[in-house]
Amino acid sequence: MSDLLRLATAGSVDDGKSTLVGRLLYDTKSVLADQIDAVTRASVDRGLATPDLSLLVDGLRAEREQGITIDVAYRYFATPTRSFVLADTPGHVQYTRNTVSGASTAQLVILLVDARKGVIEQTRRHAAVLALLGVPKLVLAVNKIDLVDNPAEVFASISAEFNHLTSTLGWSDEDVLEIPVSALHGDNVASRSANTPYYDGPSLIEHLESVPVDADSMGRHSIGLRFPVQYVIRPRTAEYPDYRGYAGQVAAGSVAPGDEVVVLPSGIKTTVERIDTADGELALAQVGRSVTLVLADDVDISRGDTIASPADAPEPLGEFDATVCWLAEKPLRPGARLLLKHGTRTTQAIVGSLVERFDEQKLVAQPDPESLELNDIGRISIRVAEPIVADNYAVNRHTGSFLLIDPAGGNTLGAGLIGDVLSAVEVGTV
Repeated sequence: MSDLLRLATAGSVDDGKSTLVGRLLYDTKSVLADQIDAVTRASVDRGLATPDLSLLVDGLRAEREQGITIDVAYRYFATPTRSFVLADTPGHVQYTRNTVSGASTAQLVILLVDARKGVIEQTRRHAAVLALLGVPKLVLAVNKIDLVDNPAEVFASISAEFNHLTSTLGWSDEDVLEIPVSALHGDNVASRSANTPYYDGPSLIEHLESVPVDADSMGRHSIGLRFPVQYVIRPRTAEYPDYRGYAGQVAAGSVAPGDEVVVLPSGIKTTVERIDTADGELALAQVGRSVTLVLADDVDISRGDTIASPADAPEPLGEFDATVCWLAEKPLRPGARLLLKHGTRTTQAIVGSLVERFDEQKLVAQPDPESLELNDIGRISIRVAEPIVADNYAVNRHTGSFLLIDPAGGNTLGAGLIGDVLSAVEVGTV
């Protein structure tokens, strides 16, 4: 079991995400006393009898004034068992792109629903996006359970509907847990509540502490070395006249001195001579470690190239199919000329055909759509000017994802997943 869990929140507007995140920070004693005092004073000024814990996390003025979360903010908290990095994401449809960003590296996502509303359109949209992103574990927090009549029946009904949705989207029963909570009062957040006798499972924090999530669930150890080169280091000083190192972060697998590697897309093979860091040499560099590789041979390598394991090196792709979450108000149409950023390489790209559009509400695929609109999910074909070294997203989330960028303004237009990710979802056709 890892001692660090990366998680994110998702859900619709007013489902209580900010209050729940504030409650998690408060109950794990991850908030300074002066912050609590400030929130208490602000709550009293608003005429509230108890502290509004959402004020701990809604940091932007627009967020406080509108009562909604706009930006993705990362929160850090810990218990004696585990440390947590939480991406607090927006719930408004307009900011679905931020939810995609925040959940893209999550090992677990807490998806909230309001017990009074149940599973709604945005819940289904978020669940579909999380399934496509390959999020391994999911918690449905049925919030505001204290505000409904017959809470046991409401919880059972919402859980059944959500279970059907998640099983259709590819999750197993072991990967999904439903918990009735009251973020306002703390029921089933830090400890199990006597107010929910119909529920006999763990509290939210108990589950977060014990859920078995490791690096394999991120799809990053099932393949050999993937090392996108970020920068070529050549100091050209008297002390290091001939030094040539290749800096980057290990995206998959591991590397050690003496390992044979292949440089892609050129296909040239060489050997790792040593691994340098600011703190000295390493005998082994694993996933997530930023290092500088020194190779045994002088090889023409530049930013955007990938150093990989020869045993399972991927074929550089010049044209491929991908699943795209379209995040721009301007529709995507065939023939669009964009920039594609994959790892450390950015290249020109042309969108070929729009193969299908996924309706996340009806769980059906519409073939040959004319366009992809804001928040649409679809499968497209892409041709790139320079080949990219990529794996299927189902194999490795880091090397199997990319961004589509506006070449004029530099804005992110879409998030792409290489391969037919939609095939993992039980969809029909229309």
